[in-house]
Amino acid sequence: MHLIQSTVEGAIVLLTQRELTILANAINETLQEVEDWEFSTRVGVEPAEADILRRKIVETLTTIERSALPK
Repeated sequence: MHLIQSTVEGAIVLLTQRELTILANAINETLQEVEDWEFSTRVGVEPAEADILRRKIVETLTTIERSALPK
């Protein structure tokens, strides 16, 4: 992971395909293992918000994989 730009509103980072996979898998495992009633306390966000992020990461990985296919 490389920090490209940082502002008050957020950051732009460069992640490898492997790093994105790690993040998506970690979020998925957390969603499966942590009960809804304690999720926001332990993780800091609601389960739905974590799932939205996981889906965005998976969409990005799908785009990367499709771009690697021969045309």
